[in-house]
Amino acid sequence: MTDKDSDGNGRRGSWLQWFGLRFAADEPESEPERPRPASPAGAYRDPTAREIWLPAKRRMLGKVADFLIDHDLEILPYTLGIAYDCVTGASPRLVQMILERTEQGLPVTLRWLDEAVRDAGPAKAEETLHALMEQLEGDLAKFGDTMKGARTATSEYNSALSRHADDLDAADSTQATIADLTALTRAMIERTRAIESDLVRSEQRAQELQAALEETRRAAEQDHLTGLPNRRAFDYMFDRELREAQAAKEPLALAFVDIDHFKRINDTHGHPAGDRVLRVVAETLDRISDSRCHVARHGGEEFAVLFRGLSLQQAWKRLDGARSEIADRRLVNRANDMPFGQITFSGGLADVFAYPGKSAAMKAADEALYSAKEGGRNQIVMASGPPKEPLKKAA
Repeated sequence: MTDKDSDGNGRRGSWLQWFGLRFAADEPESEPERPRPASPAGAYRDPTAREIWLPAKRRMLGKVADFLIDHDLEILPYTLGIAYDCVTGASPRLVQMILERTEQGLPVTLRWLDEAVRDAGPAKAEETLHALMEQLEGDLAKFGDTMKGARTATSEYNSALSRHADDLDAADSTQATIADLTALTRAMIERTRAIESDLVRSEQRAQELQAALEETRRAAEQDHLTGLPNRRAFDYMFDRELREAQAAKEPLALAFVDIDHFKRINDTHGHPAGDRVLRVVAETLDRISDSRCHVARHGGEEFAVLFRGLSLQQAWKRLDGARSEIADRRLVNRANDMPFGQITFSGGLADVFAYPGKSAAMKAADEALYSAKEGGRNQIVMASGPPKEPLKKAA
């Protein structure tokens, strides 16, 4: 084995070990038995649950931190989720892609991760997290309702007991029984007041947890660069809009939008400038959105748009207005005052209900986008055919 081979295997071995994997040759034949902690009396005892899982948690956090530090990535919900999926093995395909890229000496950047995550497919841990978040959100809502109801009932019980105690105090009797009942009632009032106070604090805590959960969900479903919903959020949004449109018998249109010649922008002006162009296009598309029109970053320089309650022609007109607005702007790279030239995007639009299912509609919109690119770019093409009025391509 040459020094080069040894060095290559060493690097790969270190990366595999970093991901919690090892070559068989690296495994020790046997691991020395660790002495169990002694009890105060000197006898051996089994370790507690905390003694077992606390070191494991620290190791896991260390691996996640190493991932972000080694690749010089920002600490974001997005990158933390990717790091967790990699070190836990929830996304083995992504792990392999990162290993291959590292061995080639290429950096693992946010932009590359966007494409790699899309190619690797959704991580099981991410889907599980979403399901758990939904379940926890429902449980917290029920818990809050229960606490509110119990607090109301306790307050009413206090009022009733107070009235009875006042009546007993006012009674013209010196019997010991009445005195005892009065004292008992007073004690019960104090006790129920304490319970009511505890319930108020529990209700407040439930509200705080629900607010924190909602913030976590927004972070998990938001694209870190543009602030738009990400692809994962769009998939759930699509399913919801599809159900509601079917129930209301409303039209539903889907569009895919892609920035034209985006690689040229990156190559000429650099990735930071390309990111600014992405944000400008995202902001323009976001302005056409409302409660029935949803825009998301679908990955890379591609965006997805849903139109509910609009005909295909109306959806085309709204999306083409955004296309025209971008094409008419003349952006300048503020880092060097160099003009970007004309920034344009192309789009493909499809009537969702004109196809047998969600996947077929997405494919039709994607093919329409391809037709727009092949037809000269800077235009919106409808999958169901040309619009009633002729399209005017911007200069």
